[in-house]
Amino acid sequence: MRAAVARAEDAPEKPASPRGGPPPDLLARLRRDALQAFAAGPLYRHPLIGRVPGDLRCRLGERWPGDAKRGMAIFEGDIELHGETVRNPAPVWSPRSAGPEWLAEWHGFTWIADLISVGPEARDAARALIQSWLRENGRWDPVAWRSDVIATRLFSWGVHLDEIAGRDTDRALRRAMLTALSAQLRHLSRTAAWELSGAARLRALKGLIGGLAALGGSPKRLQRAMRLLERELTAQLYPDGGHRSRCPSLQLQVLRDLIDIRATLRAGRIEIPPPLHEAILKMAPMLRFFRHGDRRLALFNDAVEEDAVLVDLVLSRSEGKKQPAPQAPRSGFQRLQAGQSLVLVDTGPPPPSGFDEHAHAGALSFELSQGRERIIVNCGGYRGAKPAWRRVARASAAHSVLVVEDTNAFEIDGDGANPNAGAVRCERAEDGGHQWISATHDGYRARFGLSYARELYLAPDGDDMRGEDRLTGRADIRFAVRFHLHPAVEASLAVDGRAALLRLASGAVWRLRCAGAEINLGESVYLGSGDAKKTQQVVLSGTTDAAGATIRWALRREPKPAEG
Repeated sequence: MRAAVARAEDAPEKPASPRGGPPPDLLARLRRDALQAFAAGPLYRHPLIGRVPGDLRCRLGERWPGDAKRGMAIFEGDIELHGETVRNPAPVWSPRSAGPEWLAEWHGFTWIADLISVGPEARDAARALIQSWLRENGRWDPVAWRSDVIATRLFSWGVHLDEIAGRDTDRALRRAMLTALSAQLRHLSRTAAWELSGAARLRALKGLIGGLAALGGSPKRLQRAMRLLERELTAQLYPDGGHRSRCPSLQLQVLRDLIDIRATLRAGRIEIPPPLHEAILKMAPMLRFFRHGDRRLALFNDAVEEDAVLVDLVLSRSEGKKQPAPQAPRSGFQRLQAGQSLVLVDTGPPPPSGFDEHAHAGALSFELSQGRERIIVNCGGYRGAKPAWRRVARASAAHSVLVVEDTNAFEIDGDGANPNAGAVRCERAEDGGHQWISATHDGYRARFGLSYARELYLAPDGDDMRGEDRLTGRADIRFAVRFHLHPAVEASLAVDGRAALLRLASGAVWRLRCAGAEINLGESVYLGSGDAKKTQQVVLSGTTDAAGATIRWALRREPKPAEG
């Protein structure tokens, strides 16, 4: 599986700046470089000095449950963050072996809820770690003082302030934490609106709004911050409630951040802006849209399953009861549901510029689950510090879709998406419980002279799914239709070699038959649970002829054998 990338058809063009100057992204980089050069110097600590509140004015965000098992591992020195484990980090706040995402989570302190949940000794360890951070991170650092990291830390410390440094038990530490947070808020007020983009900018604005509400910002500054939030919500959300990253994991993160902002404003008795309330109510059904029967998330565009309990809690706290629609055309997804079966399909272009950092080349890929069991999956998003694994996860071949010459449907790289990515189109039909989807993309046209079309059908009882993958154009081009299987599924070829039998953990069996290609089994990897797990894939392979290629397949649940 080679690297690949994508760019959305509807991605906005990068606007030119007034009077023919440099584009806004270049201006942001120049501004960031200038601020970082100043912040790294010895004089920057002076603009951060100012009034420190005697205490928080209001509660910060919601209290989210910690994981005691994860907390115990941290207490014992095994610190796993973003798929990477560092044991007994040294130096504590900048271990040389840690990747940037590990460091960002470490400095963000989201893990403190896990650690505190272990018990009194772990709370003492959390207190010691915060004291250590205060001693060693008072000056600007490119990771520890990144706007989204400051925002995350501000909420993490604020939510657990009473447990870490009680008003009567540890006044000195409480004062030191409030002093540090006030200084970081002053820095955040300079960077939140522009330093980062996408979901990270929303996280930064969450920190700015929460900090101003809880640490005593003026009403004028708070209103200005909320106007920035409203602007970002308009820019970052599709009308159907999907986040423009088209990533279910980021859908969960952003919705949780918005819930935290609303909770802070409520605690401070500050009026909730209608756009914030409306955004939460739109995002909640879209998050439900991405859930399989196991209550976890589908694996599109760098998503992992996420924790089912957290997903449930976020949906509950959203206060939105609306159920998902069968389709989300602006976000670019379709949902076929019948009986116990659910099919989720990516029918949209790659995420637009500014939201495509983690885009996957998975256009027209699908996932299938029956009840609480996943059957056909995408490989999922990689969590860790190895770039090669990330490239593998982003490739078209890591998705349940047709792949031409083991090449990505859209070019992808570490910086985002190709501005010349092709179009994706989709139509849907329903009749008497029968559901059809017909979709196309032209990602292979420029390189191979081929157009790709996929049709999917789900029967009313949910036990019969059929598909047709069609290539039109040049001859002598190799293709492979991949069906990645969940690790709990055992696959074997039928005796006649014309079908694959998929046995689920429950004992249910599905039979996959095909025409127009050769069927084989291959190795695969599943990243959806956060770890790399070996699994299998069914591969339908062949070569185009003068007319192209048409591969028809049927996936049916076998009837249970009669008893007796």
